[in-house]
Amino acid sequence: MGNKNKTVSFRVNEDAFETLREIAEERDLSLSAVFRDYVDMLVAHDGQVEVVPEHELASRSDDEPSFPPTVEVPKSFVREHERLELEAEHLREQLDEHKRYVNHLREQLEEEEDVIHLEDLDGDERDEPYQLG
Repeated sequence: MGNKNKTVSFRVNEDAFETLREIAEERDLSLSAVFRDYVDMLVAHDGQVEVVPEHELASRSDDEPSFPPTVEVPKSFVREHERLELEAEHLREQLDEHKRYVNHLREQLEEEEDVIHLEDLDGDERDEPYQLG
């Protein structure tokens, strides 16, 4: 059985909703993405997530663990990610080019007057041979 997404629903007052919407806009995210990120972080850290205003982060002592947690990623991982992004972009361009070519061929086919569809021949009682080419 596959990993199915579930929907979580709850109510907040209008002021809290507007504040959350502003936070999402500020970070150029959807509200759903903000909550998904929070839930993912909560699950990943076994519920040990603390939400604090940014101005309080600077005043915290250095001996406390940093929040949000940071992870160092090897340069090879970043390079591979960038390579895959470039390859995906190239494949999207090729797909667009292929679609344009297919559309061009369809237009040529529609312009052709002497096209005989095979399904039209099934009901035809004539024994006349058709010349292709």
